[in-house]
Amino acid sequence: MIRIVDYGMGNLGSILNLCRYLDLPAGLCRTPEEIARAERLILPGVGSFDSATRKLAELGLDQAIRQAHFSGKIPLLGICLGMQLLCDSSEEGLTTGLGLIRGRALRIVPPAEGVERLLVPHMGWNTVTQRPESRLLANLPQDPRFYFVHSYHVVCDDPADRAATVQYGS
Repeated sequence: MIRIVDYGMGNLGSILNLCRYLDLPAGLCRTPEEIARAERLILPGVGSFDSATRKLAELGLDQAIRQAHFSGKIPLLGICLGMQLLCDSSEEGLTTGLGLIRGRALRIVPPAEGVERLLVPHMGWNTVTQRPESRLLANLPQDPRFYFVHSYHVVCDDPADRAATVQYGS
């Protein structure tokens, strides 16, 4: 079963509804023990990076997520702020992230000139270019389109850690 980490800062209803729509068994998890028993984990998030890191630590979920990830047995997907939390840090905050992705979440900065005006947050459909060896996107058609609503993007220390990229200014 897919477990959605409930630490009080996520778009839980939307993710549960999507799982129901896709006929995927899913439920919330709120304790380290529930995280350890998950088959798959989704770390959602809406809000501030620092508040989220503190909330995960207060509930003991930060260590449980790290243990689940490093066990190699539980796939983990971060959505929105949840993706930022997987990184070492975020330009949005001062606290340390979970450190599961070596890199930082940086604010999208529209270019000063040379292209059409880009809005932040980035909202809309964009084509994603996946890396051929990406297991995450392996069953999708070539150049799939995804809907984005975000103001930050992840910059991996090692480009080989990227599953996919999208062009939005840079």
